[in-house]
Formats: sequence, C-alpha cells, structure tokens
Amino acid sequence: MWKDWPQTLCNTLGWRGLVYSRPGYGGSTPRAPGVKWPVDFMHQQASDVLPALLDALRINAEERNRIWLVGHSDGGSIALLYAAAFPDALAGVVAIAPHLFVEQLSIDAIARTKLAYLHSDLRDKLSRYHVDVDSAFFGWNDIWLDPAFREWDITDCVSSIECPLLAVQGHDDEYGTMRQIDTLQRQRPHTSLVKLPSCGHSPHRETPEILNRAITLFLNDCVAHIAASRHE
Repeated sequence: MWKDWPQTLCNTLGWRGLVYSRPGYGGSTPRAPGVKWPVDFMHQQASDVLPALLDALRINAEERNRIWLVGHSDGGSIALLYAAAFPDALAGVVAIAPHLFVEQLSIDAIARTKLAYLHSDLRDKLSRYHVDVDSAFFGWNDIWLDPAFREWDITDCVSSIECPLLAVQGHDDEYGTMRQIDTLQRQRPHTSLVKLPSCGHSPHRETPEILNRAITLFLNDCVAHIAASRHE
C-alpha cells in the first residue's frame, strides 16, 4: 500500500532501504484463524518480532552503521517502542502519524472503517495488498475496538528514547490529533515536529514530496551533526 514512496525516499536520500510487512499483513504470515491480537501487540512487535527480523537479515547495528526506522500509524508506535527498548540500536526514528494513546476520534474513525469494510468495496480494494485481507483488517480493527484497548498508552515509554526523532502529523488526520506528536515532544523535547496542512492520516500518499523534503532535511542535519561530533 506504500506503493513507490519508499523507493522515492531512498532515491532522494541516496540510501538503501528495507520495507517489510508485519505478520498478518501483505505477503507475510497471516494471523491464525481465531487468534486475536493482544492489547500489547505493538510492544511485542517492537521487543520480539522486529529484533528477530533484523537478526535474521543480519542488519548491522554497529555504531557507524546504525539504521533509521520509518514507521506509519501503528508502525510509527512500534518504531518508538523499539527505540525505547533498544537505545543503542538506532541512528534515529521517523514516526508518521504515530499513536501514543487512544483518542475517541480514533475509535470513531475505526468503527466507521469497519462499516465500510463490511458494506462497501473497501474489502476488495484492500485485498490487492494482502494475502489474507480479513486477517489483516480484523487483526487491527478488532483490537482497536476492544474496550480493553482504551487504556493503551505508551506516553511513559517514549521518555527513555535517546536517538533523534522526527514526528509527522496531518492536520486533517481522521485517526489522531496533534495531541499525539505534541505529547511526544513534551516527553522528549529533542523531537522535531512537522505538521502538515490539508493532509490526513497518510502523508506518504497525500503529500509525498513535502514529506520527503522534511525527512531529507531532518536526516541530513542529523548526519552532519554526527559527523561533526566524531571530529571533535
């Protein structure tokens, strides 16, 4: 569903990139029938699944070759949780429309999306991108609409993040307000924020050129700062 955006970002930066689908999504292993994601599924993805993937792919996390994580929505939250759990593993994080806590606006939008999935052509559209579209959709939709998920909150977790952070949010995001990234910056004052006018939940699809410029400026500044500190 990200289409060619990751490649355009890599081309702009002149960097290599790795794009992966989490279990249950895309061509990755579907969620087993009857298995419901737990409330802490994003913590599990950050602490267990992503580290195992990077180890299996032999992604080098040495000081001079640390990776940058770019995550969107739940993926943005997972990137933040990974950065908090493994402070020495990353060069930095770009979190696009991340969630730090549950807002009523998010729940309302997700409930409307479920109705669209059941009663419109949304299921057919999403089936182009997932081997098991019901596994992908209901894995996400069911847990977010579970009353137990209302208490999910990673605000305290992000306080321990040490690496550079860029957080991006659209003003018209139907799944979250600016409170999400503003809270991140309050917890970690070094966080850089980009707030996009006339943009919803998916800046990589709605305003890709603006997003690429913001990420490129941020990463170039960080790389220059790192290089300068090494020569001090």
